[in-house]
Amino acid sequence: MSEAAKGVAAMVGVCLIWGLSPIFYAQVKHVPPLEVLAHRTIWSLAFFGAWMVLRKRMDEVARIAARPRTLAVCGAAAIVISINWFFFIYATQVDRVTESSLGYYIFPLVAVLLGRFVLREKLGRRQWIAVGMAAAAVTVLAVGLGAPPWISLGLAFSFGLYGLLKRQVAAGPVLSVTVEVALLAPLAVGYLALAGSGEMGEIRTSLFLILSGPLTAIPLVLFSYAARRVRMATVGLIQYLNPTVQFAVAMSFFGEALTVWHAVAFPAIWAALALYSIESLREERLVRRAAALAAAPGTGAT
Repeated sequence: MSEAAKGVAAMVGVCLIWGLSPIFYAQVKHVPPLEVLAHRTIWSLAFFGAWMVLRKRMDEVARIAARPRTLAVCGAAAIVISINWFFFIYATQVDRVTESSLGYYIFPLVAVLLGRFVLREKLGRRQWIAVGMAAAAVTVLAVGLGAPPWISLGLAFSFGLYGLLKRQVAAGPVLSVTVEVALLAPLAVGYLALAGSGEMGEIRTSLFLILSGPLTAIPLVLFSYAARRVRMATVGLIQYLNPTVQFAVAMSFFGEALTVWHAVAFPAIWAALALYSIESLREERLVRRAAALAAAPGTGAT
């Protein structure tokens, strides 16, 4: 198997784990979501810490901790990703996985908007159309359901902001997340100390709470592996597998009802993503072609 094929396989594994994870968190629906979040943070730190020790990378963690600005950015990213995790856990516990999947469908288009207004990136006409279609779909849901899809929007915008913050950290995803959960861990321990953690007394529940750490960490390790071997455009396209699997889980495992408003909004989102993806692939091909021409003999490249 080629390195690229291994990367694609790893990315598919990431999306399958993320997409099926609502089934995992459904096993601890009786545990308050903040308690699940606290355990997820603590056991993620345990896993990442062990991974860094085995990989002999603790000196890299120390270097990040020694840079005040980088540490501050990691702290902000930690807060944002904990909000994202909370929305996801809450969506699972209240049987609104459909909204969760919608959030991850919306996310790429939210990222485009954030790039435009925060990073001043230019958007093409088709990208604006895709964003407009997504906005129209969210509006249809808000009007039809009588309230905005807060879970979807919370997941999409928190993950988008997280991506913006991560751009400012010169470290891989595994290393930076290790620092983030290390910063969150004292808050998680403090919460459990004040609120108590009576559910840990039951063996099955304890096992699932502990396993939330590896469930968080392993996909990020696989993502890091895939990102080094596969073009980012390919990674972006494969990532749509995550919300697609979540949507299938919502319909089959959770038995969630698909309202007429969802039946209108989802195809609009899918069409917007198709338009956005086609445009992104076209732009990437143009960039690669320009780079190839610049590097070709006789073009004046040095």
